[in-house]
Amino acid sequence: MYVWFDALTNYISTLGWPNDTETFENFWVNGNPIQYCGKDNTRFQGLTWQAMLIAAGLPNTKHIVVNGHITADGGIKMSKSLGNVVDPLEISKEYGVDALRYFLLAEISSFEDSPFTIERFNDAYTAGLVNGIGNLTARIMTLAEKHLEGPVVLPVEKIDIQSHMDAFDIQGAVKEIIRVSAELDKEIQITQPFKVIKEDVELGKALITKNVQTLYTIAQALIPFMPHTGEVIMNAVLENKKPENLFVRK
Repeated sequence: MYVWFDALTNYISTLGWPNDTETFENFWVNGNPIQYCGKDNTRFQGLTWQAMLIAAGLPNTKHIVVNGHITADGGIKMSKSLGNVVDPLEISKEYGVDALRYFLLAEISSFEDSPFTIERFNDAYTAGLVNGIGNLTARIMTLAEKHLEGPVVLPVEKIDIQSHMDAFDIQGAVKEIIRVSAELDKEIQITQPFKVIKEDVELGKALITKNVQTLYTIAQALIPFMPHTGEVIMNAVLENKKPENLFVRK
């Protein structure tokens, strides 16, 4: 009991309560306080802490988002004794932070238990990043650098992931970005701007320009989830230059 009482008050003491009332009022009272917790913490987050707030005469949390657990293969709980743990620092060191972020956001459910294995990680890395976003960026920007006179006019439209974010479905938001990326890749295969440019320069340039603009919207949408990758792609579009290999094949 005392451990939870001590721990849960960090939600508001980190905002300065009870001394810094201005910051506390700004974020907790007038803001939209949201709690994230694992499914085994729901009782303490949803009952104990809310009762403490009521007893103190303070506003309750507005949302509690309950996550599932990251498990090992077969849904088995990770533990050092079983030797089935994954070191995120080692993965980040080998593949890059954005690759790890991608897997955790796109392949791990926002609400249910999900397994994390090196095999699953490698499959997702190769399919979604090496052969997906990385290859798509290289194809488009190679054509743009070769055939366009300079940077394209940036698009006004953006990929709409707001409904997913409003529902705290981060996985759904990332999947929507990946869906747009796959549609763009499919469009390139159908329209074949790399062939059209040889026969009709203006039409070829128009197709390439449209592809670059869509790529930019993808990069914009990636910023909250894969900030480095999104920034590299956006800069590539702004400079009309193919970037370095985003994701190295392993």
